[in-house]
Amino acid sequence: MKKKILISTGGSGGHTMPAVTLYQHLKNNFDIFLTTDKRGAKYIDKNIYNYKIIEIPKISKNIFKIPYILFFFIASIIKSFFFVKNNNIQILVSIGGYMSVPLCISAILLKRKIYLFEPNMVVGRSNKLFLKFSEKIICYSESLKNFPTEYKNKIYVIKPLLREKIYKEEKNTKNTIDKSFRILIMGGSQGAEFFDNEISDLIIDLSKNHKISIVQQITTQSKIHLLKEKYLKIGVENELFNFNEEIYKKYNLIDFAITRAGASTISELIFFNVPFLAIPLPKSKDNHQFYNAKEYFDKKFCWLINQSDYKKEKIKEFIINLIRNSEDYFEKKNNMSKFSYQNSWNNINQKLLTLLNEN
Repeated sequence: MKKKILISTGGSGGHTMPAVTLYQHLKNNFDIFLTTDKRGAKYIDKNIYNYKIIEIPKISKNIFKIPYILFFFIASIIKSFFFVKNNNIQILVSIGGYMSVPLCISAILLKRKIYLFEPNMVVGRSNKLFLKFSEKIICYSESLKNFPTEYKNKIYVIKPLLREKIYKEEKNTKNTIDKSFRILIMGGSQGAEFFDNEISDLIIDLSKNHKISIVQQITTQSKIHLLKEKYLKIGVENELFNFNEEIYKKYNLIDFAITRAGASTISELIFFNVPFLAIPLPKSKDNHQFYNAKEYFDKKFCWLINQSDYKKEKIKEFIINLIRNSEDYFEKKNNMSKFSYQNSWNNINQKLLTLLNEN
């Protein structure tokens, strides 16, 4: 009889995308259950994944809401408890986030095994809370920020999780920079207004010095039409979108990316050998986007600036120099290629199965 595993996720695409990839890795060897909140559900294909929504109230500083939050939090623990018990879940894999707390509490009460998964380079608050009760924490680096030293023996490092279909795409192997420099602009699963405005102005300025074509994520559908007109007037070839889960199909044609630093996005760019400038989301929890980018900046895979340090003229000059003097650019492509060499679906799959089949 197969072991029963529950994967708990929710919130943004940064939490749900690793969860559904994990589901695909484990589905042939275990009976897999998936839970999410309503926010996370919009990133999960209900025709492929059988999931249950367990809604968790958000913490509020409004003291008048505390009784309401407490009532629904207790209710979510009860709901989680009976879901784990009635489905005879043996292992909980928590992707972190506040939505995982009731399920982790339920797993502890029912004495079920807990494995934590941390896609970021900073250990999240909920994962940190349950480290004591976990078997292992699955992550991408041994040097997680804010990680308690007494639990270092629980770290289990794998290569970054990527969707299976990504491995079927051709990698970016370009060894010259074309006359038309193709730039990808990504604001993350929910877009970024800063990228709509400031980075779009940068592209318009750049196009005066060099032939530029772009693939750009825009926050709203209405802005797509406005920016498209703007770009077409100055002759910038463009492809604009709001959310595209198959954006990876474009990566092998991209020369350079300007991006936020969500774990999934930068893992995909590294796998496809696309050099990128990371501008981390300033208000990301525990500044995790900065540390995601810093990990790969230190490995010489990318460039990194804080949004507060962004100056259009400075970045324009940087990109023009990059195009004209490409030694640093190709060094980064080469470093990425070496790092991703052993990142295969089968290698990661084997590591996960070995871990979860222990005992």
